[in-house]
Amino acid sequence: MDGRGEYLEVVRDGVREPIAVPQRKRAIHTRSSDTSTMDPAVLREDMVDGLESPAKDVLQNEAVAVAMRDVPRHEFIDDDRTAYADREHEVLGTRVLAPSTVARLFDALAPTADDSVLVIGAGVGYTAALAAELVGETNVHAVDIARPLVIEARRNLADAGYDGVLVDCRDGADGLPEYAPFDRILLEAAVVSPPRALVEQLAADGRLVVPQGTQQQRLVAVSADGSRSERGPVSFDPLLVDGEQLGAIERNRTAREDREHARRRAESRRGWEQDWIEWDRAVDH
Repeated sequence: MDGRGEYLEVVRDGVREPIAVPQRKRAIHTRSSDTSTMDPAVLREDMVDGLESPAKDVLQNEAVAVAMRDVPRHEFIDDDRTAYADREHEVLGTRVLAPSTVARLFDALAPTADDSVLVIGAGVGYTAALAAELVGETNVHAVDIARPLVIEARRNLADAGYDGVLVDCRDGADGLPEYAPFDRILLEAAVVSPPRALVEQLAADGRLVVPQGTQQQRLVAVSADGSRSERGPVSFDPLLVDGEQLGAIERNRTAREDREHARRRAESRRGWEQDWIEWDRAVDH
């Protein structure tokens, strides 16, 4: 062989003649630029690598990284081409969080094996699936106020192999008292202040992670004893009441925010001012 190929000898008219056989080109495996043809496992690896990179540095919990490598995000988002891109999606009127935002939530939540977890705002079910990877699917409960999303989350979770997760249609601010206490509660919608019912449903060493604020929001981790820590700025849709979800008329403030602001004002009043208001209400009725 002289580098140009292999040779075979054939006999023609009693004379042996060498015949060159060109070498086969070796197949070179490269990652296709067309993400629709790529292995989802490869896309998940790329997604997690990006979240762990110094450029983003939002994924520091190794257990969460493993879970994000395992959960098939494309089962929860119709667009397979962009399911693993670090961007938000909209499904049935709800915002599906970007992977970097999900990583920040779970970094603050820090669930461990066998913790009982409640997810408020089940959406399409992706975060509930991540929680199931971390603590076991029968330890995860999720609620959403929109019935179409409850149906969607149940279907997606079953298709992805997490049908042990319980998903119910509830007002998230009320929690799920019949299954309380919870070691971890994750609220995926912004509130003026942490709902009292959720704090009361925490286990003794439990933790509630909640986006707090209206125009300017902060991610806050609240412990059962009332202590809290902030985890930086975030931007979430507000926690809605029945009738506001899925295409309802947009308002500058939600009905729940109106009630929370009113309650805060009432609790801040003292002395004759509050007495006068209560007397005036009694006269009107």
